Amino acid sequence: MAWPEPVERIAVFLRATAAEARLEEFGVSTSTAREAAEAIGCPLEQVVKSLVFICGNTPVLALLPGDRRADPLKVAATVGEDVSRVASPLEVLAATGFDPGAVAPFPPVSGTHVFIERTILARPVVWVGAGSPQHMAGLSPPELLRLTKGEPADLVEESA
Repeated sequence: MAWPEPVERIAVFLRATAAEARLEEFGVSTSTAREAAEAIGCPLEQVVKSLVFICGNTPVLALLPGDRRADPLKVAATVGEDVSRVASPLEVLAATGFDPGAVAPFPPVSGTHVFIERTILARPVVWVGAGSPQHMAGLSPPELLRLTKGEPADLVEESA
């Protein structure tokens, strides 16, 4: 049985880059971080949310742990802007090549800046969306950095 086209695109990219990653299909939705953590059987902080913001005219893909919220001002600051807003579904597709709820952080899209919340780098393994609401990829944070060409940054809201 063939994978959906967006998932196959991820599989081709992972093979072409000799990535050390595991692509898996789940029989349930993994569209939200909580759903993904339950399907995988891992802590919520091991699931990486791929959120798209528009900062000025610049699309930013912010990768955050599933248990944290993005700070829009910190996201804007990554590209030297004062404000940011959550991207519309069409802007998400343009910035990533994937529909909302199925965003994979790779392959990188030209013109989209990728920033990875620093706390993700402390995990041994993380899980990212892989092109459909039922597919995830597990990999190490250094591999995530390499494949996304992302930069570490402080992106999360301070805990109350």
